Order: sequence, then C-alpha cells, then structure tokens
Amino acid sequence: MNTHTKSDGVGSRARGMVLAAGRGLLLAVVSLPLSILGFCLSLVSMALIPIGVGLVTTPYVVRGVRAFADRRRTLSGRWGGVSIPSAYRPAPATANPWTRTFALLRDPATWRDLRWLPVDMTAGFVTALAPTVLVLYPLEGFALPLGLWRTMTGGPYGEYGPYWYGFVPVSDQTTAFGAAALAAVVLVLAHRYAVSAFQAHFRLTKAMLAPSQAELTERVRVLTETRRDAVDTSAAELRRIERDLHDGAQARLVAVGMDLGTVEMLVDKNPEKAKELLAQARRSSAEALCELRDLVRGIHPPVLAERGLGDAVRALALRLPVTTEVGVELAGRAEAPVESAAYFAVSEALTNAVKHSGADRIWVDLRHSDGSLRISVTDNGKGGAATGAGTGLAGLERRLGTFDGVLAVSSPAGGPTMVTMEIPCVLS
Repeated sequence: MNTHTKSDGVGSRARGMVLAAGRGLLLAVVSLPLSILGFCLSLVSMALIPIGVGLVTTPYVVRGVRAFADRRRTLSGRWGGVSIPSAYRPAPATANPWTRTFALLRDPATWRDLRWLPVDMTAGFVTALAPTVLVLYPLEGFALPLGLWRTMTGGPYGEYGPYWYGFVPVSDQTTAFGAAALAAVVLVLAHRYAVSAFQAHFRLTKAMLAPSQAELTERVRVLTETRRDAVDTSAAELRRIERDLHDGAQARLVAVGMDLGTVEMLVDKNPEKAKELLAQARRSSAEALCELRDLVRGIHPPVLAERGLGDAVRALALRLPVTTEVGVELAGRAEAPVESAAYFAVSEALTNAVKHSGADRIWVDLRHSDGSLRISVTDNGKGGAATGAGTGLAGLERRLGTFDGVLAVSSPAGGPTMVTMEIPCVLS
C-alpha cells in the first residue's frame, strides 16, 4: 500500500514537471511579444497625448494592457496557485477623451502595469522558461553517449575541441557518459524543482501586479464611506416610507373604518346617508390602495423584479412628459441589488433632466461590456449640470459608489448633457 502511494506521488510529480515545462514554454513564447508590444504602445501613445492623438489611443492601449494583466492574474491562480488581486478603478465611459484618458492615468494600477511589462519581458521570460530548460536540457545529455557527441565536437575524434555540456567537457565516449550522468542529476532536480521554478514566475508577477497596502487601505476607506452613505440613505428611505404610510394610506384606512362604523349605526335609521358613506368608504379604500401601490413601486417596481432592468426603464420612460428613447443591449440580468440601484439611478437622472434641463427629448442607453453595466442618459437641454450643484447628481454618485460604480457628467453650457454611469457586475 505504501509502495503504491509512493509511486502515485512520483507519477504525480512527474506529470506536474512535464506540465510546468509545457506551460512555461507556452507562456514564455506568447507573453514576450505581447509584453514588448504593450510596453511600446503604451509609451508611444502617452508620448502622443500633448498633440491630441494620445487622448484617443491611450484608453484603448491601457485597457488592452489591463486585459493582458488580468489574463496573467487568472493564469497565476489557475496554473501556479498564486492569487493576484485586481484593484483597477472603474474607467468612466464618458464621451470626453480628456476626462477618460486622465482618469486612467490617475489610477495607480495603470502605472503598476507599465512597470510590470519590462520586468515580464526580462525576468518574467527567464522564470517562465526555467522549468522548460530543466526538463529539456537533460535530453541533450542523454543523447550525447548515443553518438551525438561526435557531431557536437566536429568530427569522429573531436578534432575541433570538446563540447561543453554544463561543466563537463565532452570529447569522447567516456566524457559523453559523464555528461549523461550530469543530465540525470539535472533531471532529478527538474523532477523536484520544476513546479517550484514555475511558481517563482507567478510570485514575481504578483510582486509587480498586486496592489500596495496603501492602495488597499484607501480602497477600504472609500468602500466604508460609500457603505455608510448607503446605510444613511436606507434609513432616510425607511423614514420616508413610514411617513407616507402614516400620513397617507393609514389615515385613509382609519377614515374608512370610521365611515363603516357610522354606516352600521345609520343603515336602519337613514339608509340614504349610509349608502353615501359606503360610497365614500369605497373611494377612500381605492385611494389607499393606489397609494400603497405607488409606495411599493417606489421601493421595488414589480416590472423590475419580473422583467428586468431594460423593460423597467422602458416602463419608466413611458410615464415621462418628455419624449424618451430607450436602447437596451443586455444579454442577461444582473444581481437584484445592482438592478435596483441602476433603476433608481436612471430614474433620478431622468427626473433631473425633466426638471432642470428644459429638454424636449431624452435618450437612454443600457449595455454591458468589459464586466460593467454602462448606462448613459442624454438630453438636448440647456446643459450646465454638475455634481454637487444641487441637481441630485451628488446623491446619485453616492448611490453608485455603494456598488463601486462611477458617474461621469458631460454638460457644457448650451447642452447637450450626458450622464454616464458604470457599475461593475456580471450578467446571468
């Protein structure tokens, strides 16, 4: 039993050695040109920012480098068992190239990726290729005693001097067997350390790509603030619901109960008056029911729960006094809290547009790409909107911040106004 277990362990380690060699070779061959390309394109694109060309190209180059780095993070966890967290700030999907480019350049992760690329094309290439060399180099040593040494030394008697295999000078059959012995030692080392050498590549990648403790601390601080805002908003919403119930539906239902009590006393003495009170009670109950429906719709619209964000926004647009076009490109549904936050963010943006912009046409676009839900609300109004200007955009920004989302506003004087929202999420 112990012999069987030991042989299984040796076989498993041998498979791991071969797998590390194959994956290391693939990683080295593929990553080297991509790292060089990403580094060169980044430098050229950023150098072209002063003349305006880089404002257009840099966001695409940075996103390409991020996709490459994220792929390496995935392979690090899958092939090396080394987890590398990603800490990119969400890129604003604004139409303003200046804002978009400098938002990406202000992200410390952008510069961390740029520092990683030259390391990956040098030390990263070597460490990725190390397990392949450990596994393949012994094959040459084993081939030398089979006659390869004659070819390597330039003739049947080694006229052109010895061929060095490691530290063994191979010039005849005897030294060729010495090279084979060295190859056996290297193969033993490969069997023992090839997987560890491959993991060293991913540990190097983690050292370059993992966020610093200061960044993680700042991230926790921002998330703590947004969660606190969410709690405060939820408490205020709960107080509003309680107030609406107390002053609206509850008062009407109390009045209905009083009317029904009066009807009981008048039904025999004054039937006409009783009928009048019954009709009044029926109207009051209908009004209370409408208020309760409006209240429930304000908490979580039924159409949102039943048919998803796209149809809920379409239904919202139909109730507006301004002509509104809605475009939806969603291949699935996000989690319920994300859908709810996105719905009320759109509702608030539309309310702001109707109240303050003076627009006669609004466009809403919803789509999902690059792991984020992107929503834009555009109107042809007078413009001049800004966060913190008393239009409700600051509250909208806090609502999105709860889900690590971002808000971008482009609203020059004279219009148009584009409010762009982005929430990281996955669709199911």
